[in-house]
Amino acid sequence: MPSFDLDLSSSPKGLTHVIDKGLGPRAWEDVLETCGDSIDIVKLGWGTAYVTQNLRRKLDVLRDKRVVIGGTFFEVVFAKGKLDEYKRWLSELGLTYVEISDGAIEIPRERKLELITEFARDFTVLSEVGSKDAEVVFAPYEWVEWIKEELAAGAWKVITEAREGGTAGIFRPTGEMRTGLIDEIAHEVDVSDLIFEAPTKSAQAWFVKHFGPGVNLGNIPPEEVIPLQTLRLGLRADTLKEVLLGEQSPAS
Repeated sequence: MPSFDLDLSSSPKGLTHVIDKGLGPRAWEDVLETCGDSIDIVKLGWGTAYVTQNLRRKLDVLRDKRVVIGGTFFEVVFAKGKLDEYKRWLSELGLTYVEISDGAIEIPRERKLELITEFARDFTVLSEVGSKDAEVVFAPYEWVEWIKEELAAGAWKVITEAREGGTAGIFRPTGEMRTGLIDEIAHEVDVSDLIFEAPTKSAQAWFVKHFGPGVNLGNIPPEEVIPLQTLRLGLRADTLKEVLLGEQSPAS
C-alpha cells in the first residue's frame, strides 16, 4: 500500500464475486497475496471443480474465502438425480455455500423453490435467475417475481445471469446491457440482496456509477479484481467524478 493516506476507508464495500476457470493453488496464492482483501466469494465455474486435480489443495489455499461451485454443475447433479450425493460431497470438501440455478436446463418453478429451501437448511444458498440461452428473454416482472420468491425461499443472495462473457440474461447477445431491465429489478428488490454478474469493465463501471461502490458484482475474472477495486474507490477515470467528487447519478 502507498505510504500516504487518501482517506478512502469510508467507501462502501460491495461483494466481489470472482469466477475461477481452473487456476491452480500457486496461482491462487499469488492472487490472494495481491488482492485477497478485495475478494469475497470465489465461484469454481460450472463443472471445473469436478475435473480439477488436487481440488482439496486448492480449497485449502482458499480456506478463508466463501467458495461455491457453479450453478451449472448443480443442474447436472439435479438432472442425474444425485442431490444427496452432492450434499455429502460438498460437506466432505468443507464447502458451506451452494449455488442453485436453472439457466441451462428447465427445473419446474416450484421444485426450484423447494430445492432452495431444502439446501438452505445446511448451506448458504446463492440462487441465480436468468437463462444462459441468449435468445431467451424474460419480462422484467418475471425477473422481479422470481427473485422475490427465491429470497423468500431462503436464498442469501440472488445472482442475475450474464454468463462469463456478458452475452445473456441482463445482457443482450451483442454484449449491450439491458439497463431498463436492471432498473426495473432494482426498483422492486433491495440491491443489497442481489449480485449482478458484470464480467466486463464497462458493465462494472456502469453499476458503480449507477448504484454506488457498495454494489455487489459477480463473475469478475481474477485479473480484474484490482481494476474493479479502483473503480469502487474512484481511482480510475471511469468513476472518479461519481465516487470521489460526489457526482453519482441516482438510481432510477
